Amino acid sequence: MPPMPETEFKQLIREDLYRCAGELGTGAFLRTWRYEVGFRFTVLMRLCRILHRRPATRYGAYHLVAFFYHCASVRHGLQINFTTEIGGGLYLPHALNIVVNRRCKIGRNCNLSQGVTLGVAHRGERMGTPVIGDNVYIAPGAVIFGEIEVSDGAAVGANCVVTKAVPENGVVVGVPGKLISHNGSGEYITQTLSSTSENIKATS
Repeated sequence: MPPMPETEFKQLIREDLYRCAGELGTGAFLRTWRYEVGFRFTVLMRLCRILHRRPATRYGAYHLVAFFYHCASVRHGLQINFTTEIGGGLYLPHALNIVVNRRCKIGRNCNLSQGVTLGVAHRGERMGTPVIGDNVYIAPGAVIFGEIEVSDGAAVGANCVVTKAVPENGVVVGVPGKLISHNGSGEYITQTLSSTSENIKATS
């Protein structure tokens, strides 16, 4: 696994911060770090990833950050491995009891609510782990397991059990999950920061 470029790391943190605070800067970072458990956990997760991937920081600095990351995981019941591929703009509005298999893939600007499970299926035609697209909203208590794709802009309802692919902008509810509209995540995904080079330059 190649080292993560520092510019990529900074942009991920910038996108995460903007999703939580709707603003950028040192003051916004400190306020959000203090009051938002989900943001604190996300920053520690990102730090573990970059430190572990660099030979110079793989010992010492990584282990110190990993200790606080582990403490946060245990305290809030968050099982999200730092090796999981997660795009910028991750938002954990109520960071409690969230389980994500480390082989899952999560796109940019996604909401994971409390009680969400993204798990692995060890047998059957959907053996594997979920792939979550960009701008996806997953409501409290939702369960998605197996090799299932939740496409860009989709929304998964509370306590829904998703057993098959969700189309772009699809809204699924119930057990098992049923498609009820194509209205998408829309109003649930707010305060997103573009990753274009112009925006990066403007907000740095």
